[in-house]
Amino acid sequence: MANAFFHLGRRSALGIRSVVRRASRGIGGLGGRVSRGLRSDGFRRIGIVTVGSTLVGAFALPAFALSPITVDNSHAGQSVVAADGTTVVSKDNFKALTAAQAARAGLTVSYPSYHGPSVSDYLKNPAYPDYDLAAVFAVAKKYIGVPYRYGGASPAGFDCSGYVQFVYSQFGIALPHSASGQGAMGKPIHLKDARPGDLVIMPGHDGFYAGNGMILDAPRSGGVVSIRPIWTDSYYIVRLGI
Repeated sequence: MANAFFHLGRRSALGIRSVVRRASRGIGGLGGRVSRGLRSDGFRRIGIVTVGSTLVGAFALPAFALSPITVDNSHAGQSVVAADGTTVVSKDNFKALTAAQAARAGLTVSYPSYHGPSVSDYLKNPAYPDYDLAAVFAVAKKYIGVPYRYGGASPAGFDCSGYVQFVYSQFGIALPHSASGQGAMGKPIHLKDARPGDLVIMPGHDGFYAGNGMILDAPRSGGVVSIRPIWTDSYYIVRLGI
């Protein structure tokens, strides 16, 4: 690589020297002095260093400076709006794979608005006073498609434990906003006895058991509430209300 830079720099220096020689014929002695200067070893070294440094700088550019950013539109359920607020892009015609990709493309996630009852409101006046696992799961499925939102505990955006907390509050069951805390509130049961509406507890995450090895959860930043396969063996099932 060093030899390549040397020869490239030398050819550049010789090329410049040729141009200056032609110019020197029209300006007499001044051209001669410039030409002699260009023939010096010092000039060659300057040419080599300059060209070499330019090439090294080009190779050191990050990948995103050399290629356009493509936003994957294969992931359903996430609405975005233009950063300047002038163009609204609905989830029907644009779907960002992750919030990070949307941000790099100059877009921000648009969360739905919600002005209904909160967790505390439901605990004071439960929408479903008669607790039933099937009913819990039916209510939980109403929120499929709601975007993940760190710290969220309403249909304006859920994190994993906020989603569980909000659904169970509608049955008058108070839960902490914590996956491990919610696990501690329930009674562990065998997987063979698990029913939709039970809780799947993992390290730092939880959701509703959806049957057949599936989980209904608020997954992570950029995702939406959905049913998907349980991807790990590090989990257990708990049942609330017993």
